[in-house]
Amino acid sequence: MNGTLKFVQGNEACVEGALYAGLKFFAGYPITPSTEIAESLAYRLPQIGGKFIQMEDEIGSMCAIIGASLTGSKVMTATSGPGFSLMQEALGYAIMAEIPCVIANVQRGGPSTGLATRGAQGDVMQSRWGTHGDHAIVVMTASNNQDVFNITIEAFNVAETYRTPVILLFDEVMGHTRERLIVPEKDEIPLVERLRTSVKGGVDYHPYLPREDGRLPMSDFGGVHRYNVTGLYHDMWGFPSENPAVVDGLIHHLTDKIRNNVHTITQYKEYFIEDARTILISYGSTARSALHHVLNRRKRGEYIGLLELQTLWPFHGDLIREKCKNAELVVVTEMNLGQLYRQVKIAVDHPERVFLANRVDGVFITPTDIKNMLRLIQGRGV
Repeated sequence: MNGTLKFVQGNEACVEGALYAGLKFFAGYPITPSTEIAESLAYRLPQIGGKFIQMEDEIGSMCAIIGASLTGSKVMTATSGPGFSLMQEALGYAIMAEIPCVIANVQRGGPSTGLATRGAQGDVMQSRWGTHGDHAIVVMTASNNQDVFNITIEAFNVAETYRTPVILLFDEVMGHTRERLIVPEKDEIPLVERLRTSVKGGVDYHPYLPREDGRLPMSDFGGVHRYNVTGLYHDMWGFPSENPAVVDGLIHHLTDKIRNNVHTITQYKEYFIEDARTILISYGSTARSALHHVLNRRKRGEYIGLLELQTLWPFHGDLIREKCKNAELVVVTEMNLGQLYRQVKIAVDHPERVFLANRVDGVFITPTDIKNMLRLIQGRGV
């Protein structure tokens, strides 16, 4: 890969990815451990003609990027647990109104103020179900700075393709891990740009009528077309409706456009899965330790593999089932009480073979931790 070599934190790798993807507007409120994203963009965005604004809180931040996205800009905000909680109502609005935006949540210990400077992965279920009502969401993550960069670009591409919010669910360890990053040359990574309507004017523009391929063209709000934007159930013109057929059609459209494309959206990495008798499933910074453990044990002749998930939602249960079908033991490693572990147990054919290796004390899970946890699990006669 050709490009510029940098030595950066994970949060800064996220910034590089967002700028590469075409970010033009950021609104946010500084909160540990995501603050470096806002600090870096406050400096970088004005240099390329973009806009940065520090809002009064995370509610305003989410609302600001929704408005900026409607006018045609690629947008982003960044936060951590307490701020992410405040964003949930506006996040639901963006889902309902089909507004592309990217939200980075660099996780810390919770609930409440929790452990502000310590890593955790406790927002997995909140990222899926935090906003009320039936809905679909895309949530992505990564375990090294190069992947943080790439996944951030992919988040913008998915947001524009499906007219949907996309959540980047990193964690404090990943956000503050400093390592090398290669920023590719311009145009080396394909970018998805806003699909704008070809309708010139008048009443023929339907802002919520999908094309045959499922994509919805957009018109920049305040431009040629006048149309309604609402968080209520609405018809293809955007006007509120309580017609049962319209309501049913819209909620299925909002969910199906994500669920039906799970194979396209899902990103993952696998290591030594083909012959593995023990499979670790992990994500985010915890996957770094899992990979280190797997590589060490493979050198000793053990049949162990790793499935690193980079897309957490939509959850690709069929993928998990297929990859784990021959495993004698499946161990989910994560820094919570088992939020993804429960999903894996539901997905596999033999849930009795699935176990959890975790920590919830704010301390990073090391390869040694995983080794010791596996010994305990195997000592139960599994």
